[in-house]
Amino acid sequence: MTEIEGVIKYNLSHKNIALNKDISISEINAWRTILFKLAFIGQTKERYEGYGFGNISQRIKSSNIENVQFIISGTQTGNLESLSKHHYCTVLEAKPDKNSLKSAGEIKPSSEALTHATVYQQNDSIQSVIHIHCPEIWNNSDKLKIPCSRSDVKYGTPEMAEEVKRLFHATPLQNTDVFSMLGHGDGIIAFSDSMEKAADLLINLYSKALAIEQNK
Repeated sequence: MTEIEGVIKYNLSHKNIALNKDISISEINAWRTILFKLAFIGQTKERYEGYGFGNISQRIKSSNIENVQFIISGTQTGNLESLSKHHYCTVLEAKPDKNSLKSAGEIKPSSEALTHATVYQQNDSIQSVIHIHCPEIWNNSDKLKIPCSRSDVKYGTPEMAEEVKRLFHATPLQNTDVFSMLGHGDGIIAFSDSMEKAADLLINLYSKALAIEQNK
């Protein structure tokens, strides 16, 4: 059976309030629109049973490596080309080992929020995490030398959080800044110390993947 896309699997404590007025979404929203135009983020009837796919986040606070706060695009917003503050929420606390997350905003966080939190918790220099769906990159992960999560590990679970930790410690992930989710069809996650670098990394990989496909 195909895994249903976009379903929140963690225990969520969410407060329905407006996003803090001091939080700017200008940069994150501009890059999200570009990724939408590339069909890395979106929602169509032809893909994943019509569910939205892909999400993007940006760190806003970190009092320590474990207590990371970030803004992330809301669940099932893939059909929108451009988002407003109503479509982002703040993750206030994440405990991947306990499969729990606290958030605030006018929309609930993406189903991948727990995975984003785990990536941020591995290195306090990481400022942005982007999760896209790109079959060209995903299908050529080996040729592109991208670290991969195990195929039996599903998205948005404590097992994926543990898998992210393993990738950071047992693979070249800290050098590639991108990994392929073999248990999550077409799923790719990139991260960096800036939104621009994370997005550029994905676009560069896409061009290399297309070249591989064209040379087959």
